[in-house]
Amino acid sequence: MGIFSRIGTLIKSNLNDLISKAEDPQKMLNQLVADMQNQLVEAKKQVAVSIADQKRLEKQRDEQTELVQEWERKAMLAVRAGDDSLAREALKRKSEHEAQAAEFTKQTQLQKDSVDKLKEQLRTLNDKIEEAKRKKNILIARQKRAEAQKAIQDTMQGLSDTSAFDTFERMAQKVDQIEAESDASVELGGELSGDTLQQKFKALESGSAGTDSALAELKAKMGLAPAPEAKAALPSQVTQDESKIPSVLTTENRNK
Repeated sequence: MGIFSRIGTLIKSNLNDLISKAEDPQKMLNQLVADMQNQLVEAKKQVAVSIADQKRLEKQRDEQTELVQEWERKAMLAVRAGDDSLAREALKRKSEHEAQAAEFTKQTQLQKDSVDKLKEQLRTLNDKIEEAKRKKNILIARQKRAEAQKAIQDTMQGLSDTSAFDTFERMAQKVDQIEAESDASVELGGELSGDTLQQKFKALESGSAGTDSALAELKAKMGLAPAPEAKAALPSQVTQDESKIPSVLTTENRNK
């Protein structure tokens, strides 16, 4: 199983585990993106190791190529010296290094192809993670919007519940009762303050006088009685009564 297959399996496993736990979507998405980021870091390390292996193979290939050239030079030196046997040994060693160089060249090319493929997969994985981040932000925004709408809807349903308005009605009646008791307390306090007997007679006199005056005015208006005299007539009557006092006293003096 390749590295990216293992990464995909791990991410899928983490996602299924989060879904099975029925966690908050925002937390799930944040955790998933964090896991993907961690796996991306691990993938980059693996790609870096593969690149390092390619560099090592290239170096070994170059070393074998240099040895091929070196043993060819030595074979030529042996030929100039007239030592064909030594030249054959040098050529044999050259052939061995040529085989090694060819193998390293082959392995280097295979490693390079693998690294190029890993780099492409790494770029694809990075793009997918960036896309996941954008989707995560969109999903979180949708979640928050849905939660806000749900909260508003729950509030509206609570307001439409008759029990809430029944509570308001009971509270209004309670306040009315408190106000009535307060008014009664004030009225009772006024009636019980001072000389209550004197207050009763004052109320009786003012009420009787007011009623008699209103009745007389009504009869006069209807033509059933003369217009009521002004209150100033009361002193003249008193004066007339007082005028009778001397005559009475004169009669008594005469009898004496």
